[in-house]
Amino acid sequence: MSDYKDPENTLIVALTGGDVVIELLPDVAPLHCARIKELARAGKYDNVVFHRVIDGFMAQTGDVANGNTENGFNISRAGTGGSDLANVPAEFSKLPHDRGTLGAARSQNPDSANSQFFINFSDNHFLNGQYTVYGRVVSGMEHVDAIKRGEPPVDPDKMLSMKVAADL
Repeated sequence: MSDYKDPENTLIVALTGGDVVIELLPDVAPLHCARIKELARAGKYDNVVFHRVIDGFMAQTGDVANGNTENGFNISRAGTGGSDLANVPAEFSKLPHDRGTLGAARSQNPDSANSQFFINFSDNHFLNGQYTVYGRVVSGMEHVDAIKRGEPPVDPDKMLSMKVAADL
């Protein structure tokens, strides 16, 4: 735990290739950070696939309703759901969607974010001010870069687990 600047706001995402460490930004987007930690602590992200992975753009995951390979997984429905909790309102900021940042996935409605998120493969500044940025990869980006591509991928990679560092 002492390896992390703020263990309460650090996520450890286990992928097949290795761990990805994400620093959350609660000063920027407190509601989004609270939601992802709540779902992570409940084990909701464990075994959830990356259902939309576009080369040069981003890897999207977090459909806890339809994307869990241990729990009624259906790749054709993955990406269409969220958690059973209320949606999270937009928390737009001046932070850019740079490579390695964590963004809240949503529908056309800016206040429709729930459990899904994406990690940017590259600087995607055209998303600035339209999607909430609430974290950044601080180590393990090479494992994110290795996620299988596709919309959806034929044999999708998944998050083996997501933990809050303070709980380890």
